[in-house]
Order: sequence, then C-alpha cells, then structure tokens
Amino acid sequence: MAIRGRIPVEFGAVFPHGVFATGPAEPSTNYETKRQDKDLVTGLPVWVVDVYDADPDAGGKQAAIRIKVMAQVCPVLPEPAWGPFRPVEFSGLSVTPYVEEMGRDDNGIPRTRVAYSFRATGVRAAGGAGKGAPAARPAKDAA
Repeated sequence: MAIRGRIPVEFGAVFPHGVFATGPAEPSTNYETKRQDKDLVTGLPVWVVDVYDADPDAGGKQAAIRIKVMAQVCPVLPEPAWGPFRPVEFSGLSVTPYVEEMGRDDNGIPRTRVAYSFRATGVRAAGGAGKGAPAARPAKDAA
C-alpha cells in the first residue's frame, strides 16, 4: 500500500470555509514526562493551535479541532480579528485517520468512530486559501 502514516492535504480542500484560532500556539506537552513533545518524523518541537472549523455543517465536537504544528520556534498567530477569533490557515497540512473508542453501548458493544489527527508545518493569517475564508474586519477608526 502506498499510503502510510500522514496523508498530505491542501488546507482549502479540508477547510473550505476556513478556521479560526481561539488563542496562541502552546507547547504540546507529554502527559507522562511533562516535557514538550518532539515530532517523531522531523524531530522538531510540537506546538498546538486550537481552532474552530467555520463550516456551518460542522457542529459541536466536530468543529473544535487541535492542530499540531511542527516548528523550531513557537508559531506567532495574527492578532484577533474580532473577539478571540483569529482567521488562520495552515501550510504543510497532513491528516492521519484513526479509530476513536467512545465507550460501550447498553449491550456492552464498543462504540467507535473514525477521527482525524491534523499536523502542519506552519500557520499564518488567512489569505483566502479556503473558499469563503473570512477577511479581517477593518479597524473602527479606519476610513
């Protein structure tokens, strides 16, 4: 099989409506060692950016996503455009599908779903890569 591990994808194909970061990038910390994670493929430090998918059909848990960014230094996100929301897009995006266990039903049968892990090599202010990606609002005192 030719597909192993991470599958490279275009940002606009996965997030055609764009995404909004809700805070700064933070180190991805190993739960057991309490140290920052290192990417197993590149050896680079891993940072986490929490985003919301702007797709109107993505709801609830599916809209809140954590994207891991592999970079030597912490990515700097743009200033919020409104409230805490920062329209961003990711470069070098890849996805890894996996099976997530969601407990058991009333008969003791395991419930599962296909989930996705996203990784990227960079993050920047949104520039229209996704169809319908919102533009930043102008400042109130701008003419």
